[in-house]
Amino acid sequence: MRDAVAPEPLPLWPFTGREDELRLVRRSSAGARRGLVVTGPPGRGKTRLVTEAVRGTDCARVAGIPQAHRMPFAAFAPLLPESVTLHRAVRLLSGVRTLLVDDAHLLDDSSAALVHQLAVRSDTRLLIVVTDGAPVPAAVSRLWTGELLPRLPLGPLPREETARLVTVGAGRAPEPLTVNRLHRLAGGDLRLLRELLGALRGHEDLTPVPGTDEWAWRGPVPLTPAVREHTAHLLTRTGPGERETLDRLAFAEPLPVELDGPTGPEHPMGPAGRPAGPAPLDLAALERLEDDGLVHVDGRGAVRLAHPLHGPVLRAAAGGLRARRLARAPEEYGPALDAEAAALTALIGQADVRTVPAPVGDWLVAEGVPVPAGYAALRARYARLRGEVREAAAWAREGLCTTASARSGPAEAEAEAEAEAEAEVEVEAEVEVEVGAGAAAEARAELALAEAQSPALASVRHPAHAPHDPYDAVRLGAPERAAGRLTGVFAAHADALTHADGPALDRAAGELERRGFLLFSAEAYAQAAAAHRDPGAARTARTRAVALARRCQGARTPALAALALGELTARQRQIVTLAATGLSNRQIAERLTLSIRTVGNHLYSAYTRLGASDRTALPRLTDPRPTGPRPAEFQEKQPA
Repeated sequence: MRDAVAPEPLPLWPFTGREDELRLVRRSSAGARRGLVVTGPPGRGKTRLVTEAVRGTDCARVAGIPQAHRMPFAAFAPLLPESVTLHRAVRLLSGVRTLLVDDAHLLDDSSAALVHQLAVRSDTRLLIVVTDGAPVPAAVSRLWTGELLPRLPLGPLPREETARLVTVGAGRAPEPLTVNRLHRLAGGDLRLLRELLGALRGHEDLTPVPGTDEWAWRGPVPLTPAVREHTAHLLTRTGPGERETLDRLAFAEPLPVELDGPTGPEHPMGPAGRPAGPAPLDLAALERLEDDGLVHVDGRGAVRLAHPLHGPVLRAAAGGLRARRLARAPEEYGPALDAEAAALTALIGQADVRTVPAPVGDWLVAEGVPVPAGYAALRARYARLRGEVREAAAWAREGLCTTASARSGPAEAEAEAEAEAEAEVEVEAEVEVEVGAGAAAEARAELALAEAQSPALASVRHPAHAPHDPYDAVRLGAPERAAGRLTGVFAAHADALTHADGPALDRAAGELERRGFLLFSAEAYAQAAAAHRDPGAARTARTRAVALARRCQGARTPALAALALGELTARQRQIVTLAATGLSNRQIAERLTLSIRTVGNHLYSAYTRLGASDRTALPRLTDPRPTGPRPAEFQEKQPA
């Protein structure tokens, strides 16, 4: 078991995401609105949200005080005289324009009654913050149950915003699989995320990713004080068989429930002191753990730990002997990975990639256990279809690293994997994945495909190629090449584009989004924006396309290139187009009769909007021709 050392202080995190929620909170304190109650679990960022919303305004602020329930008006002590009645307190505070009440679940009864009366009788606008799961005074809960104030439940921060916070905290960008891991472990608790990131700074398990400027985290979870606090209810389970059951799940989930099997942990032993086979789980212990929300049993009778943080913490907290007894050998994970691969393949065949039913592969990679290259290539393909191009590249690299390890041994694996990755970036010939080509070839092809769609990953421009997949022809604006070769939503997309039918393109884009194809949906909305005759409908389609494209990890395709250029001003488009042809800033300035400084400023602003680091990426972003190789994905789709 390895405890974390004291973490270094982190820089102040920016307020990021929550644009819609921020707008709602600000509206609630303006005009004729009476206010708002913001609720959510601990660490969700409730206080930061309302603080940001009232920044720069005339707002009084109070907060509930722990263990002050017997002190009348304890929370309002800074705003009221020492001795005051409820009636007078309402009169004294009625002149306050906006009142922010933080930790309202901790209010003493007098303060809770005062808040309720202010909501009923005064013109004061109230912003109330309440933590879910805590006992709340009845006078406070009646604010929203009695419909005096609307309630805003605060959901988890989106993954892309988590990535931004982690980048700020670490000083450089993490690779996508590390972002996914931190996002899962934190479970929406930003305080826990910050604690984990602080413990990882300078940690031995952080490594650079070959061929990129990113870093990766592989290895056990650091047992920081915050991590121990979040999992104390787990680590202190002492009921008969409970800790053994939890630990077995931590090292080998999912496990089957055998209703007619033994009720204890005893099981026969095989060679070298290892179990001859998985022993049935303790049913009595399982029932207690399920009642307390610590385990989950799915419809097929498989048991998992209920929270993504629990397994890593239990594994990190286990002693060496216990871990040796419970841990599976790498080859023993094969059936679980095969089952996940089958589920992913079935979803691709059904043209539905909304979910990613593959937790075993996620935690094996997270803790540094090599996964088969074929499995990694499939995960890369699945991520790419979902529009997660950087994640697709990360999975492909995992597969190449596994291949290199098997071929060269651990000592040479990292260098060989880096060489493989660099070779793929420089690919100059079309790559096609054929049956029997091998898992390593699939992983290399997936890496090339992901890089072909992401300027942030590709260091050179890939040569143009004709599309081999009929749906690629649709994405590239040539639906006539796909006539009669697609079905379901992909055929609907092709037909709508053929007829330049903006509303039909909107419908196809919406269905693609519903099925999880975010990049394809963004492209369809971009095409709809160009097809609409109604300016309002075109703006709506463009807005939706931009929002979806921002969730696709910097992906740039011909359809999105036109969309990105549409976000620029007319002058920026003019300068970017000239820069993409290879003209220098001086040459552009002379041609347009501008100063060199003005040209440079316009280009800098354009880089920010286009997601480019410098002018070398501009030809790739502005050229409407197809780029990069593409294997067939949708030639045999069932009707959607």
